[in-house]
Amino acid sequence: MSAPSVFALTFASAFLPAPSAVVPPTSTPPEQFPLSITSPHAALFAASPSAPVQPESEHQPEFSTEVALATSAPRSGGQLYIQRLSALKIGKLYTRLPSDSFREIWGNSTARPTYEQWRKLLILEARAVSRRNSDRDLSILLGDSLSLWFPSDRLPQSQIWLNQGISGDTTWNILARLPDIENTRPSQIYLMAGVNDLKMGASDSEIIWNIQRILKRLRSMQPTTKIIVESILPTRTSRIPNDRIIGINQQLQELARQEGATYLDLFSQFVDQDGQIQSEYTTDGIHLSTQGYATWQTVFQESDTRVASTAMTAAIK
Repeated sequence: MSAPSVFALTFASAFLPAPSAVVPPTSTPPEQFPLSITSPHAALFAASPSAPVQPESEHQPEFSTEVALATSAPRSGGQLYIQRLSALKIGKLYTRLPSDSFREIWGNSTARPTYEQWRKLLILEARAVSRRNSDRDLSILLGDSLSLWFPSDRLPQSQIWLNQGISGDTTWNILARLPDIENTRPSQIYLMAGVNDLKMGASDSEIIWNIQRILKRLRSMQPTTKIIVESILPTRTSRIPNDRIIGINQQLQELARQEGATYLDLFSQFVDQDGQIQSEYTTDGIHLSTQGYATWQTVFQESDTRVASTAMTAAIK
């Protein structure tokens, strides 16, 4: 049997159980996110969106599918993909459900969705959110695998979270995906990008230029949205020199100021005395451990507190 056929069978079998029967009960039902399609997995295999526009072949995403987070949540890209589809099938976002939701469906899955299938899934989630019936603020995580694997149970639950991270994405890919979130009406967008560009040989100026284009496009699409530019994290790999990351982050801080965005310094919270990411914060020198995401969560919470305090002071004045 061909590889596509194996995947199709694996994917189809994932939807045989009734998803509603395996969702852990919650005291407050999550918001409904209505879709205009009958079956989410059917829509994923419809016509593909336009491929990311990139100037050189070396900017193709270096796609990975495995993580090493020690949790009851999905541990592979295929498992996470099926969990998210299962949530959409009953009109919910996976970020509004317990992290082990639909385990009976995805637990033994060996599915390996492609980049295009991931992008279609993210489009469906963005489309669902654009039709939401909720007064909660919406925040978007926009980036690569570091954003993709942010544990949903570590995201502040006072708001709705739309995760628009794709493993391996470069600034070129993210720029091409911006139309996918045009109608989502977010209150905040958190952007982290650049580490995959560095892995693939992009220059510092190219990364900054692309991020500037992303910020300008986001501001044009979402003029009232708060845009947060997150620093590139330190690494423990010779493929990505940390001195270059420091220089790019300095430029990102200035770029955020120029474009009316907020700069969020994560680098200083993750770096050790040797200028590398602290060993306990990473699984492989780039991707984050459970402790790494806990630290990221803390920075999120502290930044939200500062923003709220600033807004209150301004209102009093």
